[in-house]
This record gives sequence, C-alpha cells and structure tokens, in this order.
Amino acid sequence: MKYLSEYRDPALARRLLEQIAAAVTRPWALMEVCGGQTHTVVRQGIDELLPDGLRMIHGPGCPVCVTPLEMIDRALEIAARDDVVFTSYGDMLRVPGSGSHLLQLRARGADVRVVYSPLDAVRIAAERPDRQVVFFAVGFETTAPANAMAVLHAHRLGLANFSLLVSHVLVPPAMTAILDAPDCQVQGFLAAGHVCAVMGWTEYEPIASRYRVPIVVTGFEPLDLLEGVLMAVRQLENGRAEVQNQYVRAVHRAGNGAAQDAIRRVFRVGDRAWRGIGTIPASGLMLAAEFAGYDAELRFPATGPSGREHPECIAGDILRGTRVPTDCAAYGIGCTPRTPLGAPMVSAEGTCAAFYGAGRLAAVDGRPR
Repeated sequence: MKYLSEYRDPALARRLLEQIAAAVTRPWALMEVCGGQTHTVVRQGIDELLPDGLRMIHGPGCPVCVTPLEMIDRALEIAARDDVVFTSYGDMLRVPGSGSHLLQLRARGADVRVVYSPLDAVRIAAERPDRQVVFFAVGFETTAPANAMAVLHAHRLGLANFSLLVSHVLVPPAMTAILDAPDCQVQGFLAAGHVCAVMGWTEYEPIASRYRVPIVVTGFEPLDLLEGVLMAVRQLENGRAEVQNQYVRAVHRAGNGAAQDAIRRVFRVGDRAWRGIGTIPASGLMLAAEFAGYDAELRFPATGPSGREHPECIAGDILRGTRVPTDCAAYGIGCTPRTPLGAPMVSAEGTCAAFYGAGRLAAVDGRPR
C-alpha cells in the first residue's frame, strides 16, 4: 500500500540514519512515549541501528499496561454479576488481575463481549433493557472523544442501563512525572502523534520550556520515527528545547476542536493511579457530575479488596523506562504472551510483547537463548 511503503523506504531510512550519525557528537537519551511507536522501534530494529551513545528509552505509552490492578479487579467484579453485559476492546480481556482475567471469566459463563466501538455497547444497552451494560473506557486522549460521544448518545436515548468504567489517562502529566523522577535519564521526547491529532501540542510547550527538553510530535512508521529522532537530536546538539511537529500530515497545533469539546463536556480532570507508577496528579479523566449516573464505579460499588502484583513482574520499572524486559528474570520463561504475568506482555502495545515478538530474548548464564 502506497501510504505504508512510502514511509518504509529503505534508502530513505539509511539516509536518515546517516544524518543522525553525523549530527550526534555526545550521548543522548530519547523516550518514545507511545507503545505503538515502541513496537515500530523494536520490530524494525531502529534502536539497534542508531549510533553508539544515542539511546531509546521505552515509555509508559500503553494505556492497557498502565491501567491499575485495582481497576482490573473492579472490572472483574462487575463483569461477574449476573445482571451485567460487560463490553471492552479485545486487548483488555487478557490483562491479568489479582486472580484471573476477563477472558477466563467469560469462559466460566460471564457475559463479556468484545466490541469495536463504545457505540456498540450503547446499542446493546438499547436492545437489552433488562441488563446493565458496562463499557470499559480505557485509553489516552485518543479514545476519550468516542467514549464521550457514547455517553452523550446514551443520554439522548434516555438509557438508564448503560455506564462506563473509566480509566482514562493523560499524556502530559505522565511526561512531567517522568521528568520529575530522581532517576530520570530522559533528555528528549518523541510525542505520540495520535494523541496530538486530538489535543494538538500546546500542552507540551510549557513542558519543553520548563524542563529544557525537546519534544517532537512523531508518527508511527519507520521514517516518521527516524526523522523525529533526527529533529530531537539536532535540537539537543544546538541547545534548543522546543516542540516540533514531524507528523505534519495528521497533526495541527490546535488539534481537533470538536473532539476536545466532547471531552470537556463529559469528563473532568482528576488524579489517576497508573499501574507500576503510582498516582499522578491531574493525570486522568473522570465523568463530570452531570453524567455521574453513567459511572459504573458509582453504580456498582466495590465489595472486595484488590490484590497485589505478581512478585516476579517488574512492569513498573519497565513502564517508567528505568529497565527493559530482558532485565526481568521471568521474561520469556514464566512470562510469555500465552502466560503473561503483567500487562506489558499482554497488550499489543506493551514493551514486553514488543521485545518478545521481535525475538529479543534474555541471556541465560551469559549465553543467548
């Protein structure tokens, strides 16, 4: 397909790699924020082709991975109810909670359904007035407009049996938390192009200015990422810290105004817990008071305590970018896509899944497996 092949041209990739190598004069560390970008970086071997001293740090940009254990356990508790149809995107079904995951719950008879849009869940609620229909609203700013529209549509239809279990997180506060961490090694960011297509990049400008880090809004194809790396390196080498847009074919500074209006109408910003990271102030979206009747957490109060993460899993360190999957003793042995111990091995955008899918296996006694 032309729109893919023109951003995967090997000759252009080599030229960009040569330009990056010529620009680098000292060690630098860049973080790609989005899990989709991480998969391209790892699958295409971009991080291994970069010149010595230029390092890619894989960030927490997988919303499935950062959904806290407590929220997964809440989803399992709600989905187990006889009066509930629990709906979700497919990538959430195998994320482990304290004792099981949604796919196992479905195998035991729970009505857990994969949908392709939150509007599918609204349709089910309209067709099944005898059941409570819950949609697991997980994601960054990218998926928030569709979830907001689902609430507005249910409201117009007068549906009293539809609700959202909301675990939305916001990217800029997470970037700030990473930069504030005492062990932070990040000197520049490749920002997620799909998030910025919705929100624009004005929120990133104060971060670049305050922390003196370049931020380059970047797409997801190999040439997008290589050009984004080149733009960030040139800023670092020149002592600049600005927001630049590599993803010009999809992103504008102001973003999508209609999508932002829907988010502002339905949601309010509040503190949110991130799996493996902890609570980040003002980093999540919650339903506004006007739409509290659609909040599944209020409709189905928790009745049991949440458990603990698997003791062998180092997902928190991986999500913060301080360690990589091959540092984990369980990686590729006790933790695989078939038997995941943590969310980064489950999600299509998880760093562990990216490493495993690319065949990057840890060494055993100094010998590659």
